Amino acid sequence: MAKNLVIVESPSKATTIKKFLGSSYEVIASNGHVRDLPKSQLGIDVDNDFEPKYITIRGKGELLAKLRKEVKKADKIYLATDPDREGEAISWHLMTALKLENKNTSRITFNEITKNAVKQAIKQARPIDTNLVDAQQARRVLDRLVGYKISPVLWAKVKRGLSAGRVQSVALRIISDRDAEINEFISKEYWTLNADFYMDGEKKPLNAEFYGTHSKKMTIESEKEMDEIVASLKKADFHVEDVKKSQRTKKAPQPFTTSTLQQEAAKTLNFSTQKTMRLAQGLYEGVTVKGRGSIGLITYLRTDSTRISEEAKAAAKDYITENYGQEYLAEGVAEKKSGKKIQDAHEAIRPSYIDLTPAQVKESLNRDQFRLYQLIWKRFMASQMAAAKYETTSVKIDTDKYRFTAASSKVAFQGYLNVYQTEEDKVEKKTLSKNITKGAVMKAENLEKKQHFTQPPAHFTEASLVKTLEELGIGRPSTYAPTISTIINRHYVAKEQKQLYVTELGEVVNSIMKKSFPSIVDVNFTAAMEGLLDCVEDGTVKWKTVIENFYPDLKEAVDIAQKELEEVTIEDEVTDVICEECGRNMVVKYGPHGKFLACPGFPDCRNTKPFFEKIGVECPNCGGDLVMKMSRKGRRYFGCMNFPECDFMTWQKPSAKKCPQCGGLMLEKGSKLVCMDEQCGYVEAKPKEK
Repeated sequence: MAKNLVIVESPSKATTIKKFLGSSYEVIASNGHVRDLPKSQLGIDVDNDFEPKYITIRGKGELLAKLRKEVKKADKIYLATDPDREGEAISWHLMTALKLENKNTSRITFNEITKNAVKQAIKQARPIDTNLVDAQQARRVLDRLVGYKISPVLWAKVKRGLSAGRVQSVALRIISDRDAEINEFISKEYWTLNADFYMDGEKKPLNAEFYGTHSKKMTIESEKEMDEIVASLKKADFHVEDVKKSQRTKKAPQPFTTSTLQQEAAKTLNFSTQKTMRLAQGLYEGVTVKGRGSIGLITYLRTDSTRISEEAKAAAKDYITENYGQEYLAEGVAEKKSGKKIQDAHEAIRPSYIDLTPAQVKESLNRDQFRLYQLIWKRFMASQMAAAKYETTSVKIDTDKYRFTAASSKVAFQGYLNVYQTEEDKVEKKTLSKNITKGAVMKAENLEKKQHFTQPPAHFTEASLVKTLEELGIGRPSTYAPTISTIINRHYVAKEQKQLYVTELGEVVNSIMKKSFPSIVDVNFTAAMEGLLDCVEDGTVKWKTVIENFYPDLKEAVDIAQKELEEVTIEDEVTDVICEECGRNMVVKYGPHGKFLACPGFPDCRNTKPFFEKIGVECPNCGGDLVMKMSRKGRRYFGCMNFPECDFMTWQKPSAKKCPQCGGLMLEKGSKLVCMDEQCGYVEAKPKEK
């Protein structure tokens, strides 16, 4: 019997596929990449048409020897690595490493690991797609040139083994720009007004919100303005100007893409992007389900398409009709339109077996696997269901000058909400009395005025950063999680209670990148580069042409930066703090979390301690010195030297100048000095530094 060899990436994938194929098939795993650029050198011959130098990855020799033995025994070889650019490149590297050029070798891909999908893939075996391989090579070479050419500049400037990356540097800049926007934000005062309205015969009041005049919405900016409005309202007569009842529909959400899965898992399950991808990888490759053995529960997890196969649509239709009824079926599900090319566009992320409900597999999965599978299953099922319908009522209550409004909505038909609800869907909606009619006289009571201050934009979370990267066209489904992990692991960004903050180290790296390598951290440039990689995949642009056009500008920028930075030597700053172990004056050093004090006698003396930089401002609580400190994760803040006796702290830098209006502490916010007391609200321009 002819011997067929199938090579996949992971052992769990091999186990799952093996059960679908007969005894004439052997399935073995390569454990990911087998060849790559060398770590110890650039690995790209910039003088010889940018030819990359690939070597066997350390530790893969024994595995390759085992694979070669299996290859010799096989009559037919199938390369079944993942269905994307990187998977295509792994197959290409296996061709070379195993010397398969003269063997009967084919490439197969499948979007889900099911018996039908795998057998169909074997029927549709094809040669390796060199355009896909070249697109991946272009990305790898671009990233290597940026990383290996710019990183030494950072070492020269910051004196640490730092690194730069083509996509990570842009992500760092986006977070840094948001932090700067927040720091420079100056809140403004505004007021809201609510009132309870009573109608004859009704015991329950109608709570309505002040809108403005009859013709336009008003923003109340001061208490004085509020008091004038309230005074006029106390003398006014109220009547219902309009009652409008209508129906609105809310369409079912699209099935998950990589980006939307990462966002929703972060919001509802509190998973990091890395954790989501790790769990999804396991669900895709295969888990042991009671009574069914090792099976892949979801389709391929790296995709930016919302397309669904006709087979999956038909299976969902049958399930919905049987379990919910014909009226719950969607009339027609539109797929998401995208301005950019859909790369890795096989299908959306969905269950491989529609009939395997979360309840049926719960015992076979750990808690996190179950929660993620349940989220994917419910989202897909909802995407194939009818829209939810709401009955809405809006009421306008007028005086001769001003207007109040109230609105309510209630679910008339649940539709997809029967299966899947987001946090937004779960918000309680208030109901209005059915007896309210146009022209009805109303009596206002409990005029409730509230003071508010505008809030700065929110810090990025992993979910919102992924959404922004996708919207800007930076990176691809496979890059979001590793990009975020890299900037956190290198301490450029700190993650505290889901929120991302730039560390002092991140600020230094970002400022160098913006100054010396503006195109690398330019959002539009990076997005345009992704477009070029798509053109390589299409076969309309040669991959080396992309590198040839990119490299000269990079080299020029690196040469200029190296010359300029050679003149800047960062000496260790000597302090008046004496090392208690050897008597030397301690010096300021840079670490992963920022500055710290170290003994200059290293390695003979290894004494270190935290560095607290005085800023020349007294603590408003106890009169002690305010110093710059670092949070445990590397975020800069300003606190009292007398901690823990005094717990004063602020994220913004305090100014030595006192508020001329209330005598309180002033904070630096961009080009402004702002009183720390929001009730005071004093603002002035910050003096220009000499």
